[in-house]
This record gives sequence, structure tokens and C-alpha cells, in this order.
Amino acid sequence: MAEVELDYVLPPADLQPYVTTFYRFRVPAPIKFDELERAQIAQVRWQLTSGRAWYHFADGREQEAPPYHLLGPTTGATRMCVEGPVFGFGMGLTPVGWAALLRSDASALADTVTDAVTLFGDGMAEAAIQLRADGGAAAMTAAVEPFVRRLLHGGDPGTLAFVRAVDDWLAGDASPVLEALVEATRLSRRQVERRCNALYGAPPKLLARKYRALRAAVQLASGSEEVEGFYDQSHMIREVKEFTGLTPRGMRTPGDLARITIEHRRALVGLVPRMVSET
Repeated sequence: MAEVELDYVLPPADLQPYVTTFYRFRVPAPIKFDELERAQIAQVRWQLTSGRAWYHFADGREQEAPPYHLLGPTTGATRMCVEGPVFGFGMGLTPVGWAALLRSDASALADTVTDAVTLFGDGMAEAAIQLRADGGAAAMTAAVEPFVRRLLHGGDPGTLAFVRAVDDWLAGDASPVLEALVEATRLSRRQVERRCNALYGAPPKLLARKYRALRAAVQLASGSEEVEGFYDQSHMIREVKEFTGLTPRGMRTPGDLARITIEHRRALVGLVPRMVSET
């Protein structure tokens, strides 16, 4: 089995509202890398090797990935394939980061890949020159931070408050009720759904299902025998598989990428929001 290197770096304080983590990813072996990624938030990625890369989305579509690309929020398990050796760098965009960097509806780019140069300009390629030097995850992060700061359009306090309310709603209950989010935000049901689509790439009910399944998957991978929020065992199996690509049994022996991702995220408990460390 090919060795997988995945190193996370926390963003500095001024970028924490916009970026969950930066990460360096490397598979030295000259073989095809083919693994499942769980449903997740949007990712900005630099592929620093020349091999072909593509994604298989939950709806059956396959899409080629440009060397520097934005992977929109995913609403189901996605298979990532890269012709090795693999070397890359990326960052997870929070919903606030999506609004500040893109100013577009996230649902329009959900489950799809977009050339990041068309979105963010030639700075993507300029950053790649420094990233290829591979001074380690911390040095690579330091090289990208100025580029990210230049892209920011400024934070909207209303957006930040709404995202905090949604994150608290998702993290606070295994099966959150939409009416509770409507009450917390003091918005209409339609407004809440529209803003969730725009910032998270999915309506609130789908978000609740997604994060319930991801939280359960982490618990199962950690050896827990019981998880909350599902009607019965068959319901849990269906939901976990839809959003992670694996059955609960499979989560106990996941592939290298899933296993390392879960281990690293658990190590971030107390350092990042619960929506990151618990899912």
C-alpha cells in the first residue's frame, strides 16, 4: 500500500473565519492514487505534480481537475483519482470564506470542479512556484497566506453571525430541527434555506443529514458502538454510506486517506470549531 503523507496547519487568527485548515498532501509512489473523500466543505487545491487528476461525484459524474482548482462543497462521498506520484497543497474554505473570496452562490458550484485561475487570477500559479519548493507544511502555508489575504473582500458581520448560528445548530443536536434554526436566526424559513444554499451549498435539512452522518462516521472509526440521531441500524448504514462512501463496518477499517484525515482532525479538538474536529 502506498505511503500517504497528510499534514495540517492551522490558519493564523486573522484567517480563521475564512479557512478551516491548510494541508500538505503527498503520495511518493508512482502509482494511481484512488480513494474516497467524505462529503465536505469547499476546497482550494494546488496539484504540484503533472499527473492527471479527476473526481467521481456522488451523482455519477466524472470531471477532470485543472492543476489549480476549486472543489465546491460536496453533498455526498466523492472519489479522488490522481496519477502518481502525488504532491499537493490545499485549504478548506469556511462558509464565511466562501462569501469573502467568491461572492457567489455555493449551491451553483456544489459537487463540481472549477479552474481556480479563472476565479482567483494568476496568483494561484505564482503561489505554486513557492509551494513546489516544499519547505514543509508550515512554510507552504506561510507562502500562501499573503495570497489569501489579497483575495479577501472583507467580512460581513451578518454573514459571520448567520454561519455561527448554523454551525451551533448543526453541532448542538444529533438531529437538529429546522424550526430551531429559524428561531435562532430570526429569519423566515425561506430566507434560512436561501442563505444556507448560498454559503454552504446545500439546504439546512441536507446539511443536518450530512453532518450527522459525518459525526457518526468519526465515532464509528474511533471504536464507538453506538451513535445517536438515526431511526434504526439500516437508516444509519444508508446515511453513513451516502456521505462517506463506506458502511459503518467499513469505517472501522477505512482507507489511508480517510483514516489519516480522521486522526488529524481528532487531534485538533479544542483548537478548531467542533464542526471541524468532530466530523
